[in-house]
Amino acid sequence: MDASHDSLRATFWKPALTTGKGPRYLRLAGFIEQSVADGRLRPGDRLPAQRELAAWLGIDFTTVTRAYNRARERNAIEGRGPLGTFVSTPRVALDQVLDLGMNIPPAPAGLFLGEMLQKGIDEVLRHTDASMLMAYQLGDGGMADRQAGALWLAPMLGAVSPSDVLVCPGAQATLAALLLIGTARDETVLCEPIVYPGLHSAARTLGRQLAYVAADDDGMLPDALSAAARDHGARLVYLNPTLQNPTTRTMPERRRRELLAVAETLDLTLIEDDPYWRLAADAPPPLARLAPHRVHYVATLSKCLTPGLRTAYVRLASARQRDNFLNTLHSFALMAPPLMTGLATQWIHNGMADRILDGVKEAAAQRQAIAADILGDAHTPVTQGIHLWHTLPAPWTARELTMAARAEGLAVTPADAFCLNPDAPNAIRISLGGVRDTERLASALKRLRSLLREAPPSLRAAIV
Repeated sequence: MDASHDSLRATFWKPALTTGKGPRYLRLAGFIEQSVADGRLRPGDRLPAQRELAAWLGIDFTTVTRAYNRARERNAIEGRGPLGTFVSTPRVALDQVLDLGMNIPPAPAGLFLGEMLQKGIDEVLRHTDASMLMAYQLGDGGMADRQAGALWLAPMLGAVSPSDVLVCPGAQATLAALLLIGTARDETVLCEPIVYPGLHSAARTLGRQLAYVAADDDGMLPDALSAAARDHGARLVYLNPTLQNPTTRTMPERRRRELLAVAETLDLTLIEDDPYWRLAADAPPPLARLAPHRVHYVATLSKCLTPGLRTAYVRLASARQRDNFLNTLHSFALMAPPLMTGLATQWIHNGMADRILDGVKEAAAQRQAIAADILGDAHTPVTQGIHLWHTLPAPWTARELTMAARAEGLAVTPADAFCLNPDAPNAIRISLGGVRDTERLASALKRLRSLLREAPPSLRAAIV
């Protein structure tokens, strides 16, 4: 239908505030997006002028403005200057691949990211000299930044002194610096057989070797760690114990304590990469809380708030390593971006970070429920986090499915991207935050389900 036709306009828009939930502007924005999705509004349709729509609905002009801004940010509509506001033309190039491969948090439920950014940056500029935000800032962060880090780490580590917190430019650079200060060239770092690919990349680039330690459903095996440390002469161990990427496994407290006992006996240092702890319900205490003198603890904001916040908070196992770590880090990552660091600091101090976190958790739970409903019993049941580990049915292989999915416009990540063990499980990681909205996510997962119900292309080609 053409929503610009005068005789239908008022009738069309009347239900706009009676559907959905949350503030009126979010309900109106959601109505616009849903109308575009189901075809009631078509590309090129002209929307009512904002004052006109406000009068029809009996709401403030600013409410309509915020709703249009929200829908515009999500590419549902576009402004064309004096001509008005129109339903956007589909952006085919951007939508060709539905990204189930990039592991990022979903947009927080009930919050408008553009509005939060604008308000947050305005507050940063009110409290900080703008010239300082554009200047070089070496070191471990200003006092307000380190205080914010201490507040963010408190649920995981308990009371933390700001002097023990280092503000770093993201977890990947931090991980590289920790490898450099903890090992020599060609030295071996121990990890689990299925591990975050960023560790592979950093170790390979820096000339460090990785060796995997056998694991079970609870994580790395203590006896296997003891044997591997002796066999390789290793001093450094990498673990991602909570909602592990990619398996989503959370290591129980008993296993954490057993591994720390081995580390104490053999004088090992652990890197605890812990981006997802605050997305988990009732997660065990981090290794760094149980044995702070044994563990370098890394918590990034980009995996639990929004990927643009390239801010990581680090507490080292020993304060004596602070200068060595910072000098090493600054040799390839000079500083955390001051504006983004300032925004993170502002959001943590004023409570916005916790609101965003709650919104991300709500959105992630909704997406996990959608995945469970569509994919059924084929994947390990997970109700937390931003990804899932999906075991494939025979005769599909992970690589074959990945290529077939790409041909269908879907991006997923095969198990061998994470595995040091040559016998990778027949599984894929499905990331739930990269697809813009839940409707598209459901569509992507249904396409994946349909693909899995077919024979792989290699078998189809053999049928004559």
